[in-house]
This record gives sequence, C-alpha cells and structure tokens, in this order.
Amino acid sequence: MLDFSHKPVMPEECMQALALKQGGTWFDGTVGGGGHSYRILQGTAPDGKLIATDLDDEAIAAATKRLQEFDGRFSIYKSNYKDFERVFFEAGVEKIDGALLDFGVSSHQIDDEDRGFSYRAGNAPLDMRMDQTAPLTAETVLNTYAEDKLARILKVYGEETFAKQIAANIVKARAKSPLKTTGEFAEIIKNSIPAKFRFGAPCERKSFQAIRIEVNGELDGLYELVLALTRRLKKGGRIAILTFHSLEDRIVKEAFKYMESPCTCPSNFPVCVCGKKAEIKIITRKPITASEEELEENSRSKCAKLRVAEKI
Repeated sequence: MLDFSHKPVMPEECMQALALKQGGTWFDGTVGGGGHSYRILQGTAPDGKLIATDLDDEAIAAATKRLQEFDGRFSIYKSNYKDFERVFFEAGVEKIDGALLDFGVSSHQIDDEDRGFSYRAGNAPLDMRMDQTAPLTAETVLNTYAEDKLARILKVYGEETFAKQIAANIVKARAKSPLKTTGEFAEIIKNSIPAKFRFGAPCERKSFQAIRIEVNGELDGLYELVLALTRRLKKGGRIAILTFHSLEDRIVKEAFKYMESPCTCPSNFPVCVCGKKAEIKIITRKPITASEEELEENSRSKCAKLRVAEKI
C-alpha cells in the first residue's frame, strides 16, 4: 500500500476560474488528496465552508488529514459527485457559491499496483474500482461481457481503432482460462495491434481507459449532472470542470452550450414558444489547458481541459 499522494491539475487556473471570495459555501466533487480543496479553503478564509465528495476511502482519509487546519469548515462525504443532491440535503445546503469537478483518476490510484488501473503493473489484479466496495470489477467485465459489447466499450470509451480485434482475442483467451491480471490484458492488447501501429503513446492506454470508464460508470449521467449542479449555483457563482477525455469534454461543452442558449425553438419559428432563458455565461470559449511548466512537472496534466461557466 502506497502513502496517498496526488498532485492536483491546474490548481491556480482552477482557483482563478472559481473567482474565490471570503465566506460562502463551495463544492469539490472529487476531493482526492485534498489539493484543490486546500486552496479553496485558503481562498475563502476565514469562514468559507467546503463540501467535498469522493468514493475512495484512502483519498478521504488523506484529505481529512491534510485539511485539519481548517477543522470545522469542511465536510467530506463518501459519495459519487453525481449524488450531490443527497449530499447537499444531508449538509443542509440549498445553493452554493462555486463548484469544482475533476473527472480524473488520482496519481495514487494509478501508482498503487493493487488497484489495477495501470497497464505497467504486470501482476496487478484486474480491479480498476474507484470505490473498492463496488461490485463491478475489470475482471468481471473482461470475463463475462459479450464480445460485441466489449468491442463497443473499447471503441467508444477508448477510441480504439482495433477494438474488434482486441475484443475477439479477449474472448479467445478467457475461453482457455479466465483473465486475472493486468499483465494478461496488456499482452492481449499488444498482440491484437499490428506492430507498425504500436508507436507514440503506449498501445495499452486506450483499452485500459475504456474498461476503467465502464467499471466506474464515469460517463453515465454526466450531462444531467452538469445541468443540475450548475443550477445549484447562486447568481454569479461559477462551476469549473476538469476533463481528461474527449468524450467528457464534449459532454461538458454541450451542457454549457444548452444552458447558455436563450431559445431552443427551430430557426423557422417566427417567435419563441419554448420560453427558455439563458441560465449561464460561458467564461471559457476554448478550454484552458496546462502550462508548459506544469506539463514538465506533471505529465498527467497533458490531456486536461478546464471549462468554466458563471450563473446569471
């Protein structure tokens, strides 16, 4: 077991995006090691309150320890950020001053071989659960899903060109013996991709990402989440969302676009009949990306995109 460590992505950019102020109530949807939460509590001192969520018991323990100097000003709930309505109800909160969502996997989860997130850990169990009490594991997905379903997951979630070949080879391998380790899965991926296409980023990355997304249901309900959480902001409050995958970014972009649109009627209607009004102002027409300096210090910020909107 590793000591929990996680370097937050674009911390300064995220704090600027939230436009922190003294006091208020703020939400951090993935507390991780507490890096972003620490800065939120600093920036809203002396009496700003923070509500945070995470599914990882180790993350919650690490963040609770890190944030102790702000005792009395924060509450961390073991929960998916998609279940924020229940969390807000338990916390007695109706509206918030700002929200931060980070859709990334923590460095700790990737580096801890026992978690099975990394293709570099050959003998790790096929786990990949962010919540280690959840029933679905990567082992279950790879050993029980039908071939066409596996191919679809690899193609859509991983944007993997050779999804059909990989899925077929998974089914062939498990017919002989159930898959148990990340090394077995990685070997199947490598053997399914022609040698001339194994260049640039490690060829296993896309497939591991796809199975991780499926295990944790990462894309389920994201669009509805963005709409619902943004509507909990006070006027002038901001929501900042960090994504690490093109599908996530597209969902956030489309949700913001819908909320900013004042009318959804067809263009040939002479007058608006839908009655829809703009709910937000998009702050970032193009997503913010990590600086060159951060890219050198934290390679995991390479795929990160930050989008920001303000409630009106």
